[in-house]
Amino acid sequence: MIALSGISILSGGLLSPTPYLDPGSGSYLIQLLLAAVLGGAFLVKVYWQKIKGFFRNLGKRKSDDPMA
Repeated sequence: MIALSGISILSGGLLSPTPYLDPGSGSYLIQLLLAAVLGGAFLVKVYWQKIKGFFRNLGKRKSDDPMA
């Protein structure tokens, strides 16, 4: 039984499957991409002030910083 399953696993790489993408799958992938882009844009919109403040304070040193 183990030998039979091993042979079937090893012979599985010999046959090359033909890729098939039906229109429903393509539409789903486009929806996923669009949702990711719009979700990222909304995330930036919501946290824009924090993002801007982070990069503004990135170059400044604090006065109580002992390394200054």
